[in-house]
Amino acid sequence: MPSWTRACATDDIEPDDMIRFDHGSQTFIIVRSEKDEFFAMDGICSHEHVHLCGGLVMDGIVECPKHNATFDYRTGEAKRAPACINLKTFPVKVEGGDVFLEI
Repeated sequence: MPSWTRACATDDIEPDDMIRFDHGSQTFIIVRSEKDEFFAMDGICSHEHVHLCGGLVMDGIVECPKHNATFDYRTGEAKRAPACINLKTFPVKVEGGDVFLEI
């Protein structure tokens, strides 16, 4: 059964940036949009299994640092080749300056 897990403080992420969060055997990225909203999705690229946290965040998109595949961080949708498999997204809530994921 999913439960809420603290991932980071809101101040740990600048607007239009992301951080990596590992929990058990899973790797996630937590993204803070330019509108100060928080999102979470799988942190490993579906193309070559590279950590996305080394990539870029811009205009609702996360770009993989290896082959420039892109994903919509709101939906997990693969937007540009070479990635063609979507990533899973996770519910996020912010409470008292902390970011929680439902995993």
